[in-house]
Amino acid sequence: MKGNEYSHTPVLLEEVLDGLALQPEGIYVDATFGRGGHSLAILQRLNQKGRLFIFDKDPAAITYAKQLASEDQRITVIHASFCELEKYIGEYDKLGEISGILFDLGMSSPQLDDAERGFSFSRDGELDMRMNTSSGPSAAEWINKAKQDEIIRVLREYGEERFARRIASKIVECRAEKEITRTGQLSELIVSALPFREKEKHPATRSFQAIRIFINNELDELRLALEQTNKVLGTGGRLAVISFHSLEDRIVKRFMREQSLGDNFPPDLPVTVDQLQPHMKLIGRAVKPSADEIYRNPRARSAVLRCAEKLAA
Repeated sequence: MKGNEYSHTPVLLEEVLDGLALQPEGIYVDATFGRGGHSLAILQRLNQKGRLFIFDKDPAAITYAKQLASEDQRITVIHASFCELEKYIGEYDKLGEISGILFDLGMSSPQLDDAERGFSFSRDGELDMRMNTSSGPSAAEWINKAKQDEIIRVLREYGEERFARRIASKIVECRAEKEITRTGQLSELIVSALPFREKEKHPATRSFQAIRIFINNELDELRLALEQTNKVLGTGGRLAVISFHSLEDRIVKRFMREQSLGDNFPPDLPVTVDQLQPHMKLIGRAVKPSADEIYRNPRARSAVLRCAEKLAA
């Protein structure tokens, strides 16, 4: 590909490639293409019989993915959320044949660096925050209409923001005088609502995270997608998930643990381990970036990688 417009540093790259246990002729899914850092590395390890399905709901990411696919016939590009994984893999008649699935749940650098996408509290732009800019209400549309109690709930539930009530009150107060349409506006009013600043963390970090997760229905879509992986993966297929905050990681950890424990029998029912029929086995422990990677790519600092392997049905 030409130019630096789509430059992005993939997080935990070698660890992901090891976790997927890549096979040259395998069929893989990058469920969160972004700007393709992980995809390009996967393709380098596949031979001409290998195949890669790319999912993303961001139109900008899909534009880049289609350019990549025009140069490589092993790639299939799907403009959809990963919560439609089973549907689209089924349409290609590949259910139960996928060798590995990667979910990189972080924001891509171009999304954060493009002020007009509305994800950044440090760059002023339109307050949008939608991954798919052609679908659903923007953050501005929601924040100017939502009731105060709903704003409090979103900030607490998705941002774990302890000053949610103060911030929501300030939002309601400010929007009564002037609509909140810019990231700079929202960031400034959040700063003014808080009694003090934390070291090494911008005051708007949790609130922007919370609104983004809510607007894009990220946690519910993650749950739906994870539930589909058993039908999509073949026996021995690997699932690798990179999370960037505790809410995501909690969902991933719980899912993999439940899949490794097997069927949910009543606790007082006497059953042997082989009767539990686990669907997956855990691969190693959670992996975090090294100090060197964090130095080279500070956005990797909160990443956590978990991997599991599909067992025989």
